[in-house]
Amino acid sequence: IIGFHVKPDAKAAELGAKEKVDVRLYEIIYEAVADVKNAMSGLLKPEIRETVIGSAEVRQVFTTTKSGTIAGCKVVSGAIQRSARARLMREGAAVWEGRIESLRRFKDDVREVAAPLECGIGLEGRDDVKVGDVIEAFVLEEFARRLS
Repeated sequence: IIGFHVKPDAKAAELGAKEKVDVRLYEIIYEAVADVKNAMSGLLKPEIRETVIGSAEVRQVFTTTKSGTIAGCKVVSGAIQRSARARLMREGAAVWEGRIESLRRFKDDVREVAAPLECGIGLEGRDDVKVGDVIEAFVLEEFARRLS
């Protein structure tokens, strides 16, 4: 309950406290407007932004009995991080999106490979990878939305 230039009587204040009703009283209109705006902003769902952090071109495809299909790639921009989400692009169109299952540099498991290095990338649940495909690594970030 929002009040401007008013005071609740004793019974109303007691009932509000008993029922756990938030009663806000203001003497300055700008404070009331700002407080309502902040309360309404808190109800908005956060905005989710996608940021591409790197891309790699598939140069060769390997099939192993242990790991399935591994894309032999050259990182062409940014960096590929194992913790990032990935998108498989074929001829400019996204054909798969999910997680990076494995990221290797030679025989070593690594967390990140930066351009212009080569690496092996295993995509979770995806075996259809072709030479010439592009793997984009991206992160999703949440931002609180505000009322203007």
